[in-house]
Amino acid sequence: MKPMAHLGVGIGWRPEIADAVERLPGLDWVEVVAENICPGHLPEALLRLRERGTRVVPHGVSLGLGGADRPDPAKLAALGERAVALGAPLVTEHIAFVRTSSPALEAGHLLPVPRTRDALDVLCENVRVAQDALPVPLALENIAALISWPGEELTEGQFLTELVERTGVRLLIDVANLHTNRVNRGEDPAAVLEAIPLEALAYVHVAGGVERGGVWHDTHAHPVPPVVLDVLAELRSRVDPPGVLLERDDDFPPEPELAGELAAIRAVLTAGPATAPAAPAGPAASVAPSAPDRPVAAAEPRPAGDDGAARTRVGLGQAALLSALVAGTPVPEGFDRQRIRVQARALAAKRADVVARLAPELPSILGGDEPYRTAFLAYAKGRPMTGGYRRDALDFAEHLLIQDLPADPAARRRLTAWWRDRAGARPPRRMTRWARALVGRAA
Repeated sequence: MKPMAHLGVGIGWRPEIADAVERLPGLDWVEVVAENICPGHLPEALLRLRERGTRVVPHGVSLGLGGADRPDPAKLAALGERAVALGAPLVTEHIAFVRTSSPALEAGHLLPVPRTRDALDVLCENVRVAQDALPVPLALENIAALISWPGEELTEGQFLTELVERTGVRLLIDVANLHTNRVNRGEDPAAVLEAIPLEALAYVHVAGGVERGGVWHDTHAHPVPPVVLDVLAELRSRVDPPGVLLERDDDFPPEPELAGELAAIRAVLTAGPATAPAAPAGPAASVAPSAPDRPVAAAEPRPAGDDGAARTRVGLGQAALLSALVAGTPVPEGFDRQRIRVQARALAAKRADVVARLAPELPSILGGDEPYRTAFLAYAKGRPMTGGYRRDALDFAEHLLIQDLPADPAARRRLTAWWRDRAGARPPRRMTRWARALVGRAA
């Protein structure tokens, strides 16, 4: 594997901090959420960064390469277009699933894939499809998780190592996610780092979070805590990472605080020389200690031609889990029911937050954040997301109109006008709303 180009220290570019990012001293590169930019209409602030030589890497969040379905050619083409438009040296995505096709459900979030032979086979084939379609190399990120799959056959180290060996994909290691999984799933970050092929490292993510009730939430809205910097130092003791990037997605701090967090990252990277990672001596060298009460089966070769059957098995498991999380169906056997409830609440809260950011008029029409959230969470209980957040905002508005809400006639007129402007059609008439409401109650 060829050495990765040196990126240096960077930050996640977001419109809310675009001006601050331009002024940050010593910034080497930025990362953008691929789905949030249009190749033909790049933001002026991003263009100015490129003109002065700052590298820009697109980071995808919607491919769902860990899902049971093959990658969507349109999504792959869109990611490739952004890489070309930005002159990016690579693109990145996640080892996760985000949707199911049967039933058609959207998580609106990155969910963990089971570390099983079936899931690994499906992921490797999806990665090969993506690599063939993309114009630049691909790197995949380990994700943070609240829940664990029952009956896993591989450790995180085994899973990532075999993924690299079978596909040649590079790794984007998020040290904050390693810490999250230490708290939530009992996994040792040092054991993961010891097991994986660090020569495949593309770059590193660093981010903040918060612990509530014994669960670590990877918020990207809090300062980077010392414990995450300690994991970065653990990685730095093994390898000199080609790039390290600070992620911040919400509750953006003042510019000096961002600069201070970048300075703390640089201090870890310059604290001392890294030791070269030892070459694996054989299959056993890739095995990390398993988490408590998580038996790990020995790896066995898979029979050829089993791709369709593996996809079916993975799809059934993912559909059962996602349906429990967003549609209130029974929790599949073997999952921690309390953790499923925590994850379900987190997904609903994130869904409400994202819709409010995309359609800030809705909280205003409904009288503020609190009545908006109450109404949206009530709607979300019976309406899983199936077409993305923008469609979700329209469906929420239509749901309110069907219920003759808001109660204030002036607010209802504002909501009707808002819905009509974006849906491109007349909102349902009163008789239609009554009929739909009756059907809904009967169902």
